[in-house]
Amino acid sequence: MSKIITISREFGSGGREIGKRLADELGFLYYDQEIIKEICKETGMHEGYVEGVAEKAISLISTQFGHTFYNQQQIDVLVSQQKIILDLAKRGDCVIVGHGCAEILADLEPFSIFVYASMEAKVARCRTKGPEEEKLTEKELIRKIKDVDKNRKKVHEMIAPTRWGEKENYDLCINTTHVKIKRIIPGVAMYANEYFENK
Repeated sequence: MSKIITISREFGSGGREIGKRLADELGFLYYDQEIIKEICKETGMHEGYVEGVAEKAISLISTQFGHTFYNQQQIDVLVSQQKIILDLAKRGDCVIVGHGCAEILADLEPFSIFVYASMEAKVARCRTKGPEEEKLTEKELIRKIKDVDKNRKKVHEMIAPTRWGEKENYDLCINTTHVKIKRIIPGVAMYANEYFENK
């Protein structure tokens, strides 16, 4: 059975960087944006739309007659995402970031990581790692961080009975507020290897 590491994270906490560096350290495959590209191939939908849906809970559409229904395109994206993540996990040892991977792969007992940081640290990281063309005020950036995390929490609660970000639901929680990510990777890799050896 493949060794699988899943990374759930707060926006701006450095979860993607941890995922990439950890995959390199362990010699594992790495999946993140590749999932979006695979969904686009399977559904024929535009990448921007798919990426937006993957980060948001399915919305209810109201009609003038008072009835509500789910957006079928959004459902198609999330169904495709689940199928693709399960398929990728079977291809070999891997690190998968985001996309509800910890919940989708729960039956495969992945080593699940949750990455978080203080708001101040997340704002600073977004300033240095974010697109240069995205010139947001601090207030706008904080609002964006809160909105993204709110949506991630909603998506999690749609597909899992557990609460997003609660330590009891992960094998390892990492606070990146006061650390340089590249320096903690060997320790995280050792922790993961210990988990797989004793699983």
